Amino acid sequence: MKFAAGTTLIRNGQIVDGTGAAPLPNGAVVIEEGKITYVGREESAPLLSREATVIDARGGTIMPGLVEAHFHPTYFNVAALEDLDIKYPVEYVTLLAAANAKLALECGYTAARSGGSLFNIDVWLKKAMESDICAGPRLAASGREICGVGGLMDWNPDYRKIGMEGLILLVNGPDEARAAVRTLVKDGVEWIKTYPTGDAAAPDTNDHHTLCMTFEEMHAVVATAHNHGKKVTGHCRATEGIKNALRAGYDAIEHGTFMDDEAMDLLLQRDVPCVPALYFELASIEAGPQFGMPQSVIDGHKETLEGGAESARRILAAGGRLGMGGDYGFAWNPHGDYAKELAFFVNYVGLDPLTVIKCATKTGAEIMGRSHEFGTLEPGKLGDVLVVDGDVVKNIALLQDRSRFIAVMQAGIVKAGKS
Repeated sequence: MKFAAGTTLIRNGQIVDGTGAAPLPNGAVVIEEGKITYVGREESAPLLSREATVIDARGGTIMPGLVEAHFHPTYFNVAALEDLDIKYPVEYVTLLAAANAKLALECGYTAARSGGSLFNIDVWLKKAMESDICAGPRLAASGREICGVGGLMDWNPDYRKIGMEGLILLVNGPDEARAAVRTLVKDGVEWIKTYPTGDAAAPDTNDHHTLCMTFEEMHAVVATAHNHGKKVTGHCRATEGIKNALRAGYDAIEHGTFMDDEAMDLLLQRDVPCVPALYFELASIEAGPQFGMPQSVIDGHKETLEGGAESARRILAAGGRLGMGGDYGFAWNPHGDYAKELAFFVNYVGLDPLTVIKCATKTGAEIMGRSHEFGTLEPGKLGDVLVVDGDVVKNIALLQDRSRFIAVMQAGIVKAGKS
């Protein structure tokens, strides 16, 4: 992505720097040639030339761009399982993914980590965005996912003879797990996404207390991925699946729903971040009936919601790290609603807004392995900045309202907003 030329001053706003520190009133941020050179009080800002661009925060908030840590670019209005892999041809899904990426940027998300993609669309989407062919967040790609045969993501019946190869690489045993990782490495992914456990969506076969991969398969995935310099994460709800992932050496945990004390100790020992992705559960409970969701599924989502909220609270209380992101792209949890996750963690889970913003910026950048580049407002980092008309600490729901965005910036270039 290009860097802005010249100098930009963002002034007249409180600074929420993404570290969890208290807001700094009367703040200013200076960006020169795409990188931040000053963060502090406006009265102490360096003198700038008349040619400098000035953005007035209108007494609102100057903060880092948000990081969507569990982004599915190829999900689009999913209402049934087949919508994930066979509803549309890959050519059309590619166009939908580009539209989803543009929307994410417009929603203030300047970076995202893919949580799985049809084929390796996200790999090429990343290349297109980095080449400024299309707009979107800085992306970490994961391509297709890995699951055990007969597991949560293996739903196309054999008699259809269509397989699952566009979305999931199905494995039986560690040798096939290694082969799947090598295929993904060849595709150009950065993260390997797996399915160690089931989910409330499949109560009859692979519910949220079942396992979908063996420890041996998971260990083979990690060893092969790490050999190639790739990171591994997994859809982990069941307690034993979480522990298997942590013992196998996973680099992150998605959901981490039902954690006991042993799982918590394993998580903290290696400081593995967790992305709970919980607003999806609430959306499923509230909107499930109108989409014909069976009561058994809704009941499972209720259990997942409460278990996940408690685990998230415990992780943070123990000094662990949470990223913010969710399974957006379902009919009842559409793309564009990303910031509802943040308000949910304040209003439902009970976290304070500054902590949630830190999770959605600093920790998100850490998960992507790019905290040296973005995630906080600090000199030397990229000018990836979100300027909001209003106090997001007092009302975090403002981050859901794109009309309040004065500027969404990447490397000092305004990509969205009404500045």
